[in-house]
Amino acid sequence: MTPVPAALAYDAALGAALDATGLAVNRLDAGRYLVALPGEHKLVTSAAVTLTDQALVVEAFVVRAPAENPAEVYRYLLSRNARAYGAYFALDRLGDVYLVGRLPHAAISPGEVDRLLGCVLAYADESFDVLLRLGFGSAIRREWAWRVSRGEPLDNLAAFADWAAGPDISPHSGPASGPATGPDASAALAPHAPGGAPAG
Repeated sequence: MTPVPAALAYDAALGAALDATGLAVNRLDAGRYLVALPGEHKLVTSAAVTLTDQALVVEAFVVRAPAENPAEVYRYLLSRNARAYGAYFALDRLGDVYLVGRLPHAAISPGEVDRLLGCVLAYADESFDVLLRLGFGSAIRREWAWRVSRGEPLDNLAAFADWAAGPDISPHSGPASGPATGPDASAALAPHAPGGAPAG
């Protein structure tokens, strides 16, 4: 997504608003930024912030396309969208899950930019463990069993300790406590193509 010249009139206001958040911000180009949003379940959500011809747009990768239970994953995402404000779940052409938010140029201010990024962070972090359970549960269980059989540490699977060795995955399980950094489905944590544009 490339900023258009008219939109760049708002770049100074956007840069100042991003600086005011206190987050790690990388200016890629005029009107294009990458912001690191630190979470608890999803340790870092990278948000691309771009000035387009009509709005400020935020896009953040959440997880790869589900390897299993896609209907349950999409039902969960739609139910979250029904309660969302400012940012919404979307899919790219490969089915990877993103969050997308928009803000009119005239609304760019430290408070509104902070609020929009806060929504992206909250929705990514609150949904992360549930999406991994639903879309990659078998891979997580295989990884758990493999580590247990070899006496390997389970620290970065601690969020799934309550069910990883059991028979069922509940579609409506809430986020567990603690971060998750890698099922053998660590592929779930990286997009198919960096910067892929969501379809939603």
